[in-house]
Amino acid sequence: MSELTWKGRWNEIKGKVKQQYADLTDDDLLYAEGQEEELLGKLQKKTGKTKDEVNNWLNDM
Repeated sequence: MSELTWKGRWNEIKGKVKQQYADLTDDDLLYAEGQEEELLGKLQKKTGKTKDEVNNWLNDM
């Protein structure tokens, strides 16, 4: 998996994610330090993307 460069910008990115996937809840987008894999797993399940695809998508935002 590529580096999680989106971690420090999560609050900024979260709004963009909600625009693209309106069915995601605030609970789905809850980020806590050390729980990146859990967040990626939730996003993977909701979007149908692989973990790498989700991570790359977040890194590109």
